[in-house]
Amino acid sequence: MNEIVQPPVTRTAPKWLIVTAAVAAMALALFAVAAPVLSSIARTKIQTILQDRFDSDLQIQNLKVTIFPSVAISGESVVFRRKGHSEEPPMIEIAKFTATGNLLSLLARHVSYARLDGLKIKIPPKDPSHVKTPADGSNPYFVIDEIIADGATVSTIPRERWKEPLVFDIKTLRIRGASSLSPLTFDAVLTNAKPPGEIRSQGNFGPWDKGEPGDTPVSGKYTFRDADLGVFKGIAGTLSSDGSYKGSLVRLEATGHTDVPNFRVTLAGNPVHLVTDYQAIVDGTNGDTYLQPVTAKFGKSTIVATGSIEGQKGVRGKTVTLDATVQDGRLEDLLLLAYRSPQPPMSGAIGFHTKIVLPPGDVDVIEKLKLEGAFTAGAAQFSQLNFREKVAELSHRAAGHPEDVAEDGPTVAANFKGKFTLDRGQLSLRDLSFAVPGAVIALNGGYGMKARTLDFRGTATLEAKVSEMTTGFKSFLLKALDPLFKKKGSSAGAVIPLKISGTT
Repeated sequence: MNEIVQPPVTRTAPKWLIVTAAVAAMALALFAVAAPVLSSIARTKIQTILQDRFDSDLQIQNLKVTIFPSVAISGESVVFRRKGHSEEPPMIEIAKFTATGNLLSLLARHVSYARLDGLKIKIPPKDPSHVKTPADGSNPYFVIDEIIADGATVSTIPRERWKEPLVFDIKTLRIRGASSLSPLTFDAVLTNAKPPGEIRSQGNFGPWDKGEPGDTPVSGKYTFRDADLGVFKGIAGTLSSDGSYKGSLVRLEATGHTDVPNFRVTLAGNPVHLVTDYQAIVDGTNGDTYLQPVTAKFGKSTIVATGSIEGQKGVRGKTVTLDATVQDGRLEDLLLLAYRSPQPPMSGAIGFHTKIVLPPGDVDVIEKLKLEGAFTAGAAQFSQLNFREKVAELSHRAAGHPEDVAEDGPTVAANFKGKFTLDRGQLSLRDLSFAVPGAVIALNGGYGMKARTLDFRGTATLEAKVSEMTTGFKSFLLKALDPLFKKKGSSAGAVIPLKISGTT
């Protein structure tokens, strides 16, 4: 019996699949052919959006937009110049940039990622003739999900040409959610020159104010760790700081806290734990800072100061000018900063006010620091043995009890007060006076901070006569001198001249 052989069955693809593939192939072919035209349109659109967004004339070299097979945008030598301000430096410069995304997102003005190399932003000063208009807030919509701009710099152009610009050197910069209509978030590491260290900051920026770029809002927090104060001649210590800021690029309100566990003036070398809390307004156009106030604490003393850190015409750098007040401070805390011994010679409650001026310059703090003020101490205790012995002897003799010199006596100076100035390391004291039982001392003179030399002249007004300050035959001989040291019209026993000189 013959076997019937069936022919093989040939399976054909569904017609709809063939049609779909053909259409897709044709679409891709047409898209590939049209890509250069679409890229040209995209380039023009991108330039228009950026010019409108920053109200600037824009120059870009080698702008390339590729949309097939994926979206890629790149360019070099990007320069934004504010319209109508051709005399100003470029507002934004970018050495090179690249961006990526997808076609649908690009059509919706949405870019996934951008990298900016050599970013430089210069914030111009406010234009006094500029009048806010609704157009200042009308920005073309676009979004960039993430921007990386390591090595960027942001600086300001001061209103006064002689002032130095405020410059931020940004080591790393990550930006997320960069939108023309809402604030972006940033995470940055800034390089601080003096004292050297890295400042880490996170916050919000924008949206960009194209009418007045300096009015662009900014806010955030910062941390600063392990900054070496030894770069400033005359002081030392390791500083850490935390704070926050808010406002605009041209006017920032800042609050913060600093901690220096080992602060010291190198002249004395005694470390103290110094902490400060501050409130300040920073002029973003030049970096001038206005302190309102600063509260500094060390030991049991608190200093409250207000003032400014400002540039001055013809002077490179900034000058610190403060009005400082201490109430219920401790004399021993202050002496630790200036006296070369961990045991200051005096202690007690003190109050003072002073004007502080610290000019810029790479010289020792003691040589450039200027002080002018006055102090009062109700009762100052002499803590070192040699001081106590001399004060006790003076008190006994001045009261007319020389026979008690060998005994312990009072070691407290009451009503201790005076006026002082410090200039070029020379401390001058005027109207310095204090009282011990039996005597009132009045002095004028000075103390060389570095050479540790002192030179004072004045008087000691005593209850006793000269002859009553000693005993025996010396007392008899000195009776003839009593009238010479008697101040006319005074009830005091004697007024004798004093001279104190030497080194400490």
